[in-house]
Amino acid sequence: MSKPYAVIAITKHGVSVARRLHRELSECDVYYPRKFASGDEEGLAIAAYDSALTDLIPTLFRQYKGLICLISLGATVRLVAPFLQDKKTDPAIVVVDDRAQYAISVLSGHLGGANDLARRVAQILGATPVITTASDVEGTVAVDLLGREFGFVIANPARITAVSAAVVNGERVHIIQEAGERNWWTSTVPLPSNLHVYSDVDAALQEAFAATLVITPRLLSPYETEQLLANGVLYRPKVVVIGIGCNRKTTATEIAEGIQGTLAELRLSVTSVRALATIDRKADEPGLLEVCRRYDWPLLAYSAEELNRIPVPHPSEVVYRHVGAWGVCEPAARLASGADDWWLEKKKLGNVTLSVCLAGEASGKLRKG
Repeated sequence: MSKPYAVIAITKHGVSVARRLHRELSECDVYYPRKFASGDEEGLAIAAYDSALTDLIPTLFRQYKGLICLISLGATVRLVAPFLQDKKTDPAIVVVDDRAQYAISVLSGHLGGANDLARRVAQILGATPVITTASDVEGTVAVDLLGREFGFVIANPARITAVSAAVVNGERVHIIQEAGERNWWTSTVPLPSNLHVYSDVDAALQEAFAATLVITPRLLSPYETEQLLANGVLYRPKVVVIGIGCNRKTTATEIAEGIQGTLAELRLSVTSVRALATIDRKADEPGLLEVCRRYDWPLLAYSAEELNRIPVPHPSEVVYRHVGAWGVCEPAARLASGADDWWLEKKKLGNVTLSVCLAGEASGKLRKG
């Protein structure tokens, strides 16, 4: 069984609902007692079990991204309670009653996706989704989810709870966004009036506030950190693209140190790196591949013809003779980011050359120049 979700039923009526979910929710595996088997389970890849459910739950809890339990709410809580560890790692738990009237988000509503799963299950069954997390009920920003679909990374998760309280309690919260995707508010209703969006730190600091949400790849100054993050959450948007060229057999250590040092000089966070980009001849370079593996970055590779479509201010005859392109790191960074200009045109560090671009619109203190 290899789907992301498991549907678990223990009653005859629950089995009927489980089989319906199996037909209409392609990402789920189904488990129910063999005594309710119809004889077609093997062909449908449904698991009919003979053991006690208490023996099965530990494995299901570890194996699946989410559990959809056609079991009473109280019984479900007792079943999973011994295995709860952390909301960042526990699976989503959704409970559906025997008559499929309600789909209740029970555990890991935001980070685990139980709220969204409950809504999907409710839509399939014609049931009512039951969501109790405050940000959903109040129709406001979920601090722990903001920008997650775009890859935003929270740099200081310990502040989530306190800042979330300010958001849902209607206190004044400043959202300061210097880069990254700006369409993170997808509701059809306006952003709540206690949330105020700024593109500039200095403007945001002119007004008193209870909490902040700061979206930037920039390394904040000590003063900004003190003022903004005492009760603020810092998000790193994936906007930094690094064009890279290197000699054959350049070590991963040299490449990584070059990237880290360059970003530190530019006051950009390594967490905001979206990708490395290079020429296709370097797509199998062991050092580059190792760095990408370490940081979980994609390596984007372009042909010489593609690179030559981007004019470079300082074309290199040497590079052209070797690879057929007038430059590698500079045009690769532009192609991978879609940027019109470089944040850093080119820097040579030993066996490595680097170019840095930012994808999307930059504003506030991050605006180049």
